[in-house]
Amino acid sequence: MKSFSPADLSDRDNYKFLIGSIIPRPIAFVTTESNENVVNGAPFSYFNIVTANPPMISVSVQRQNGKQKDTARNAIEKKEFVVHIVDESNVEAINKTAAALPPTESEIELAGLTPVESVMVSVPGVKESKIRMECILEQVIPLGKDNEACDLLIGKVVYFHIEDEIYENGRIDADGLKAVSRLAGNDYAKVGEMFTIDRPK
Repeated sequence: MKSFSPADLSDRDNYKFLIGSIIPRPIAFVTTESNENVVNGAPFSYFNIVTANPPMISVSVQRQNGKQKDTARNAIEKKEFVVHIVDESNVEAINKTAAALPPTESEIELAGLTPVESVMVSVPGVKESKIRMECILEQVIPLGKDNEACDLLIGKVVYFHIEDEIYENGRIDADGLKAVSRLAGNDYAKVGEMFTIDRPK
């Protein structure tokens, strides 16, 4: 087994070890809105559940040379955002939203996605997602040296939207959702074969 100290590695090498090891990673497609009413959309795979009571999720938005991305800046200014689950049917369109556009241009329009009004927040979601979660910003935590590495957004879910076809008796059908996940590089993964193991009592 090879062993390394992160302090001896470049930022790029640490990044490669992390994204190659922590797989598969769920993908959040996050929509936000600027003060100029431009709807921004971007995918993030540094994403997970924080707690269920109240329901909260986390999205880590990496900075570029210490500069906040549109998603973080908009979420912090407006205090709200919408998180969508990326699936097999929308992954190609959502991949287009990863393009680096200026804040005055909308990735939603670029990708041909359809805006849809939210119920509890002013930020629209997109129709092409089977699951979307309206969130209000609970907390933002800048991290890294001089707080310039990333903005960790903690969002409280204030409304769930779930397609009828994948909802049954309070549960979500994973086969029907067909969520995809990020691996390293340009690679993605489907859910694949599922198996069950009973948890110890």
